[in-house]
Amino acid sequence: MAPGNEAYAPRNILITGAAGFIASHVTNRLVKNYPHYKIVALDKLDYCSSIKNLRPSQTSPNFRFIKGDIVSADLINYLLVAEEIDTIMHFAAQTHVDNSFGNSFEFTNNNIYGTHVLLEACKVTQRIKRFIHVSTDEVYGETDLETDIGNPEASQLLPTNPYSATKAGAEMLVMAYHRSYGLPTITTRGNNVYGPNQYPEKLIPKFILLAMNGEKLPIHGNGSNVRSYLYSEDVAQAFEVILHKGVIGHVYNIGTKKERRVLDVAGDICKLFGSNPEKAIDFVQDRPFNDQRYFLDDQKLKKLGWKESTPWEEGLKRTLDWYTQNPDWWGDVSAALDPHPRISVATHSNEDSWFFQYGFSRLTRSCSEINKDGDLKQDQQGLKFLIYGRTGWIGGLLGKLCKEKGIEFEYGNGRLEDRRSLIDDIRRVRPTHVFNAAGVTGRPNVDWCESHKVETIRANVVGTLTLADVCKEQSLLLMNFATGCIFEYDNEHKLGSGIGFKEEDKPNFIGSFYSKTKAMVEELLREYPNVCTLRVRMPISSDLSNPRNFITKISRYNKVVNIPNSMTVLDELLPISIEMAKRNCKGIWNFTNPGVVSHNEILEMYKKYIDPKFKWENFGLEEQAKVIVAPRSNNELDASKLKREFPELLSIKDSILKFVFVPNRKA
Repeated sequence: MAPGNEAYAPRNILITGAAGFIASHVTNRLVKNYPHYKIVALDKLDYCSSIKNLRPSQTSPNFRFIKGDIVSADLINYLLVAEEIDTIMHFAAQTHVDNSFGNSFEFTNNNIYGTHVLLEACKVTQRIKRFIHVSTDEVYGETDLETDIGNPEASQLLPTNPYSATKAGAEMLVMAYHRSYGLPTITTRGNNVYGPNQYPEKLIPKFILLAMNGEKLPIHGNGSNVRSYLYSEDVAQAFEVILHKGVIGHVYNIGTKKERRVLDVAGDICKLFGSNPEKAIDFVQDRPFNDQRYFLDDQKLKKLGWKESTPWEEGLKRTLDWYTQNPDWWGDVSAALDPHPRISVATHSNEDSWFFQYGFSRLTRSCSEINKDGDLKQDQQGLKFLIYGRTGWIGGLLGKLCKEKGIEFEYGNGRLEDRRSLIDDIRRVRPTHVFNAAGVTGRPNVDWCESHKVETIRANVVGTLTLADVCKEQSLLLMNFATGCIFEYDNEHKLGSGIGFKEEDKPNFIGSFYSKTKAMVEELLREYPNVCTLRVRMPISSDLSNPRNFITKISRYNKVVNIPNSMTVLDELLPISIEMAKRNCKGIWNFTNPGVVSHNEILEMYKKYIDPKFKWENFGLEEQAKVIVAPRSNNELDASKLKREFPELLSIKDSILKFVFVPNRKA
C-alpha cells in the first residue's frame, strides 16, 4: 500500500501510447471503472496502435484523445499544465524485438529520449504525484533454465538486445529523476501479454492470423525458448492495482509462474484450428540473439492484492475468437507476418525512403528547440529540405526560417512543369522533405490570372502535379502550400454562423480563374498519398512593409470591404509546417488560425498599435466589383483538425496581436 495505508486517488491521468495494445486495455478499464477520473489518452498512432482500440471509451465524458508524440517537449509541457495532469502512466514505446535489430535508432529515440522528455516535463511543471513507468521483463536478460527462482525486482539488469537495452536505459533515467529530483516514480516489468487488439507482429496474433489463412507458423530456431504469458485483462487489472496501491520508488514485476515453450504455443493454436502441428509449423532461422527464458518473481505484486485470473486455455480461446471476428482490424499486415521483420511495416522497401521515414519524419519535437548554447538538438540533425518558390514570399520566409533553426536546405533550380529538372534537383540535393511554395497568385493580384490563363495552368496545375508525381516516385513527402480561397459562404456555412468549411468539403468557389486552378489541383492531389496540402488564406506576417502582407494591402487601400474571414499568420504557422513535415502529416489541412477576423477589426488594431491617425472607409461587394476583374473568396475554414494536432495554436485575433501588432507597436 501507499504510505499511510491509503489508496492513491488520481484526478487527471495522462496515459501515453494509449491506443497501443496493453495501454488501450488499461485506458478502457480506467475510463469505465472510474468515471470521476479524467483520462487523457496520448498516442502518435504509429503502425502498431489504432484509435479503434479505444472505441469503448470514446463516448465517455471523462475521456479525451490527443494525437501526439512523447518526444515533443512543447506538447508534453502544454498537456501537463492545460489538462492539470497529476498522474502519468507511461506505456508509449517501440516494443518489437525483431524490429530493433534492423531499426535500433528508432527504439533509442522513442524509448529513451521520449521517456526523458516526459521526466523533464514532470520536473519542470512540478505537478505530478505519480509517474508509472512501464518496462519489460527483458531488461533482466536471460534466466537460467534450471532455476526455480524468478528474477526479483532487485535483480541486476542485463539486457541482450537493442529493444531491452533501450528499456533498461529508460529505467535508469526514471531512477535518476526519482533520486535526484524526488519524482514520484513507480516502475513495472512485465511478462509477455496476449489478447484482443494486439498488432500481429507479436507471436500469438501472428500465429492465429497465419493459421486463419492456412499458412505455416514460423518458429525461430528449434522453438525451445520459454516464455510466460498473461492475458490482457489480467494485466490491465495489475496496472489498476499498482496505480492505487503501489509504493513510490518501487519496482513491481507483473508476471506468472506458468511457462510455455514457443513450440507449445504453436501446438496449442494448431489444436484450436484442428491442424497437425508437424505439417503446420515451419522452423526458420533464429534471431541474432534469442534469450532462452525470462522468469519473474511475482510475489511483491501479489502482496498488493493482484492475482492472475484467466487460465491460458480460456485466454487463448478468447483471443482467437476476437481475431476470427475482426480479421481486418489492422488492414494489410502481410509484412508483419514475415518470420523476420527488420523494420516497421510503415516503411518502404528502398533505402532512401526507409531513411526518410525513420531518420526524420517521426521526430516531433518543436522546431524552435535549441539549447542555451545555441547548439542544435537532435531533431534538426539530418533534416534537409528542398524548397521550390525561392523568389516567392512564403518560399523566402521558409528559407529564412531554416537558416534560423539550423535546418539544412536548398532551393530547387528546376521548373515545376519540367519533370527531368525536378528529378535532377532531387538527385543533387537528396532531400528528406520537399516543400512547394511556388505557383502563380497574380501580379499584383489574382486579376492577372484572368488574362494569363495558360501561364496560370502551367504553374498551378501542371507544375504542382508534376512535382507531386516525382516525389511519389522518389518516396518523398511533399508539403504543398495551397489556398483556402476555394470556398465562399453558403447556406450550410453562413456568414457569422461559426460553421467553417472542413478538409473533406468540396470547393464551391470558382469566381476567379486563380481559385479555379487551385480547386482543380487540390482535387487531383487527393489521389497522391505522399502529399500534405496546406490551405493558406489571406496570409499575414510581422513584416508590415511587405506589399503581399494582407494587413499591408488593406492599410493601403482607399476603401475596404468588411467581411470576417479565416486567415493565416505566417510567423506562427510556417514553423508548424516544418513540424508537420517531421510528423509525416499527409492529406488536406486547413492551414489557418482558428476563428475569423474582419477587415475592420484588423484596421482597428492597426490604428491602436501602429498609427493612431489612421482612417479608412468601407464599401460593399457591389461597389468592390466595379474596381476588380474577378470576384474574391470570403469564408471561414474549420481549423479544429490543426488545433487538435497543435493544441498551442492561437486564435486568429490573438495570433495577430502576438506576432504582428505587439512587436511592431509604435511608441
